[in-house]
Amino acid sequence: MTAPRAAWVRMAWVPVLLGWVLGCGAQLLQPALWPAERYALAATAGGVGLLVAGWRARPGGWWLAAVAAAVLGWGQVGWRAADLAARLWPVALDGSVWQARWQVVDLPRQHPHGHAVRVQVLALQAVGSTPAAPPPLPIDVWLHQRDDRAQTPAPWPGQVWQGQLRLRQVQGSANPQGFDAAAWGWRQGLAAQAATVGSPQWVRHDPWAYPVAHARAVVRAAIQQRLAQRFDDATVGLLVALVTGDQASIPAPGWDVIRATGVAHLVAISGLHVTMFAAAAVLGLGRLWRAWGRRRPTLLLRWPAPVVAAWAGLALATAYAVFAGWGIPAQRTLLMLAIVLALRLAGRGWPWPVTWLTALTAVLLIDPWAWLQAGFWLSFVAVAVLFGQGRDVVFGTDGGTRVRAAALQLWRSQWVVTLALAPLLLAWFGQVSVVGWLANLAAVPWVTWGITPLALLGVAVPPVLDAAAWLAQALWWLLERLAAWPGAVWHRPAVPWPLVALATVGAYALVQRGPWLWRAWGALLLWPALAWRPPAPAPGTFEVLLPDVGQGSAAIVRTARHTLVFDTGPPMGQRTAAERVLLPQLRALGARVDAVVISHDDSDHASGASLVFQAWPRAARWHATPSAWGDASAALPCRAGAAWTWDGVPFTFIHPPPDGAWAGDNERSCVLVVGQGEAAAVLPGDIPATVEQAIAAAYPGLRAGLLVAAHHGSRTSTSDVWLDTLRPRVVAIQAGVGNRYGHPHPQVLQRLQARGIDVVSTQRCGAITWRSAAPQRWDCARDQRRFYWQTGAAATAAAAPAPAPQ
Repeated sequence: MTAPRAAWVRMAWVPVLLGWVLGCGAQLLQPALWPAERYALAATAGGVGLLVAGWRARPGGWWLAAVAAAVLGWGQVGWRAADLAARLWPVALDGSVWQARWQVVDLPRQHPHGHAVRVQVLALQAVGSTPAAPPPLPIDVWLHQRDDRAQTPAPWPGQVWQGQLRLRQVQGSANPQGFDAAAWGWRQGLAAQAATVGSPQWVRHDPWAYPVAHARAVVRAAIQQRLAQRFDDATVGLLVALVTGDQASIPAPGWDVIRATGVAHLVAISGLHVTMFAAAAVLGLGRLWRAWGRRRPTLLLRWPAPVVAAWAGLALATAYAVFAGWGIPAQRTLLMLAIVLALRLAGRGWPWPVTWLTALTAVLLIDPWAWLQAGFWLSFVAVAVLFGQGRDVVFGTDGGTRVRAAALQLWRSQWVVTLALAPLLLAWFGQVSVVGWLANLAAVPWVTWGITPLALLGVAVPPVLDAAAWLAQALWWLLERLAAWPGAVWHRPAVPWPLVALATVGAYALVQRGPWLWRAWGALLLWPALAWRPPAPAPGTFEVLLPDVGQGSAAIVRTARHTLVFDTGPPMGQRTAAERVLLPQLRALGARVDAVVISHDDSDHASGASLVFQAWPRAARWHATPSAWGDASAALPCRAGAAWTWDGVPFTFIHPPPDGAWAGDNERSCVLVVGQGEAAAVLPGDIPATVEQAIAAAYPGLRAGLLVAAHHGSRTSTSDVWLDTLRPRVVAIQAGVGNRYGHPHPQVLQRLQARGIDVVSTQRCGAITWRSAAPQRWDCARDQRRFYWQTGAAATAAAAPAPAPQ
């Protein structure tokens, strides 16, 4: 390469990388995909433009190279997305049952009713007629395998099974805040999700088909078998996570402690673990190579010990990262180590921003949808912050010879990273650990130089696992006490992403070394995010948010200064909708809950209510049978006639009657009317048609702008009399996609259609927001955040064939 061209490459390198990154990110904003041919054409044009810019190598031509790289990045991501979309499970076949044969390809996860595991479907045969053909096989599927009375053995990597599967597109709840299952499935390359029908049969076992997953399963089983009888699940799960990367082994209460203390980065296979493993490998291999070189001096002349140790250490660290799940922090660390290693062996050096940006670009080349993952941003921003503090913080150039210097570096790095990441943590999770800097001061060296090395050594020498478990148990003891401190976690309302980006820049500037006069500008950039408050309804008006909680019911009612929660939703795996959906949404709104109404005791309405009570202990509690909640004095009976007013908005219970004439649980459901007239909202619980008729007779003048369909749209509710009395403008239905009850029932939909009433469901819409100020309109969460990987889920929810109605 000539000197002018080499100089041009150096000048254009960073713009080209930035163009690539921005092009990849811009493609992810598309609401719908183009045909694959268009993306291929764009990628070709970008590649040709990049070659032309490099061939001409004219001064100032870097901008053309940057634009070409952006077009190339856009095109290649779009082409990959179009290819993946072509392999998704067809909407027309959603919910259909097939005779299938599949092979387990990854570690299974235990859940309350069986196992969840990634499998590759090898063969499919339709059970009955099908309106469309399945995608070409094999396809990757996320399978939920239920335990049954036949004591079906747990799935194991490499095993081949056969049986009946019910297949659907990967989809989940759609709420303004919370986990996006559709994006997760897209990133994983999953064509569908499936559930076993009946009892599947194990056909054969081929451990060499997926040797890494099989080895991980063997190691996980060995750790659990040795420690399960003597240590708690959290301790065992932590060691399994550190060795194999199986974070699902840590129970849900353990994750609550981890989030509250801000040590999640240590539980993942983080850069610290990989760097530690690489450093130990380089040191050990270097000594072994030198010892061998004393016997064969020509080896050291041909292959110097530093070079052999460096590359071998990097190879072993890569093997460890692959074995432990190949997460983004591990990818980032390995790429940076490889770049730094190559440059040092070549006698060169890059400024850290160039190294950082090159590694970021390489991660997006491997997985362009890493843009959507919180860990991607947290990992790279944390490394940028540490790089900005100086090389001694990142690489430890002082060698650790002075304990005081090392302690000061650890102290500074922890509070610097905690402050710098706070805006992103608040944006992604709505909370930041106040005690995180203190927890990390103890946990970072404890995990990195204590638990992790012993756990890895324990794979080969099992007795060493006991020492690692004792250290892990001591760590849990400390973290649990820190998490129990009042104010250990700081919650903030959700902030718009432009303010989050501004605050992140401000936090980064604030923690840099330099004059305080310049760093103070960072505090000014933080202020808009800190001062942000979500808009509230105007006095005299209110809004109703119906979260997407699957097959269950929950509602959030907000006035200008007050918030009421009506029901708390169903269980969701090891958690509840209250924990997964309601609490994050309430905190994102900056709401203080003033009252909680539990319409009745069914689990799909009341699961997780205690969590809401615990989060807002001063909130009034209403229930049809207060004695069901232990201390009856702490709850109020929601009898007809009980009423109050918040911010000019009336709240009135119209059922059950004071005489308690209704015996059944559904019949006693609390029925709450918010507002009045045609701008009122009626929340009816699970009342059947007989109760609807009784209420219509008692309140003939009752009207509604919003009616939530009772019992999720069951045919036993939403009767003709009820609809003719209330004359609602909008009927909202909360029901799970493809639920086994067939909700909403076709007869209910026919009644609504015959009256010209607008119908909106969480199945198609996700979370629904309705406002009394505009009673004829509503907002859908899926419509507000529409991306191409979510359109399949929304279309499926609208078009999926319903099961046999009940």
